[in-house]
Amino acid sequence: MISLDDMKRTIRRNKLLGMWAAEKLGLVGADAEAYSDALAVGTLDPERSDVFSKIRKDFDAAGVAQSDEQILCVMNELFLQAADQTQATPGSSPDAAAVMIARNLTSR
Repeated sequence: MISLDDMKRTIRRNKLLGMWAAEKLGLVGADAEAYSDALAVGTLDPERSDVFSKIRKDFDAAGVAQSDEQILCVMNELFLQAADQTQATPGSSPDAAAVMIARNLTSR
């Protein structure tokens, strides 16, 4: 079973990954936030949790030139960054964002 800390890190990573991917896709502002939030929320949904495939599909459809290795490298870097953020600042916005997302999903 996945620990709450691992889930928080994964949600945070997917939020950061979503912002990176949104930039590559040319999304800005509310559109970038919505894309990023969808990836983060998808973490908790087994049918939508494959963020790599989602990003690969979106990049291919938009003609964004990023190899699988480049995407996986960014995913790994952002997971480490998310781990640092959640460990360094307990109770801060990454934790609050994870709690908010989890609450929104459980209220559906």
